[in-house]
Amino acid sequence: MSLILFISWRYLVTKRKEKFISLISVISVLGVAIGVMALIVVIAVMTGFDRDLRDRIIGNYAHITVSAFRPIEYPEYETITSKLEGSKHIKAISPYIQGQVLIEQDRKFMALGIKGIDPEKEKQVTRISEYITKGELNQLKEETVVVGRELALYLGLNIDSVLKIYSPLGQQHNLKVVGIFASGMYDYDFNLIVVSLGTAQKILGMKDQLSALAIRLDNLYAAETVKKKISEIVGYDYLIKTWIEANQNFFAALKLEKLTMFIILTLITLVACFNIISTLIVTVVEKTKDIGILKALGMNPAKIRKIFTCQGLLIGSSGVLLGTMAGVLVCLLLKKYQFIKLPQDIYYIDRLPVALEIWPDMVLIVLAAIAITLISTIYPASKAAGLKPVEALRYE
Repeated sequence: MSLILFISWRYLVTKRKEKFISLISVISVLGVAIGVMALIVVIAVMTGFDRDLRDRIIGNYAHITVSAFRPIEYPEYETITSKLEGSKHIKAISPYIQGQVLIEQDRKFMALGIKGIDPEKEKQVTRISEYITKGELNQLKEETVVVGRELALYLGLNIDSVLKIYSPLGQQHNLKVVGIFASGMYDYDFNLIVVSLGTAQKILGMKDQLSALAIRLDNLYAAETVKKKISEIVGYDYLIKTWIEANQNFFAALKLEKLTMFIILTLITLVACFNIISTLIVTVVEKTKDIGILKALGMNPAKIRKIFTCQGLLIGSSGVLLGTMAGVLVCLLLKKYQFIKLPQDIYYIDRLPVALEIWPDMVLIVLAAIAITLISTIYPASKAAGLKPVEALRYE
């Protein structure tokens, strides 16, 4: 152990009359640890929300959608499909129809979104078949419907129930429930019903017409590149949106919240580092005689500065290490036992998602805490280095 590190350690864990210094050192360590732990837990939760939301969006929606300002005719859909199939990154294409209808059940009236799909093709583009909790998607044929779990609970629907629908054309349709899905997104499960393409065309009066094409990629992060290629292939008469563009408000809000929470919680660590400044200042005052003796023996100011800088870093590093371990432990417990539940009618999920990311989250938290600690040592270390041996030993 080097002389500088040895002296720093002895000043930190003093066992004699300066026990007060050791006490405030412990308080400083705990302050930094609490700040780091809070940062790790909150940022892990924010990252979990981001990742969970992205996975659910990808499961419910296509990576890319191709639509127009008018309904797409069926021959037009076949032409576009033939041009796009086999293109790089494009894995599957599924047509769909989307609109609004009015439903009635036990004198309850609601306006809902309706989506018409080809079950076989839709399986290749979204995860709706994986979300079916009752019934089967393959049973989705003429005059049948698949509803979300939240809507089914609200209206008291089950398999073989009959749902009364009024189309925008003023026609009434009685659809048999053949499936119930649960995607985990409350709004999606409450406000959408799924029917076959033929049924949707009949209800919405869109014979041989489609609303849009849903495209699945082999790499969702290639969406922007593929979008440009699709524009070149189909022309500029179509509106092409990636999954990021379709949900950019969600991701922008999450990114801003994550940054804001990082800044706010970093202030906890900053406040804790004022304790480190106090500890070092008290240590400098208590060790004025020692500093004078060290300088009289020939130790230069740079080494004196390093002693107190090292002491501050020992306090900060101990706090960072302790806080990191505690933060990771809390995150693992939250992830495994999920003892914090969320109201699903307020949030889109029913549990608190946690995702620990070494880079960049944890690395930036640790580096920020150490940087704040290092900055907090500047003034006390400079004050100690500036002491003159004669003044330090004047009254000894």
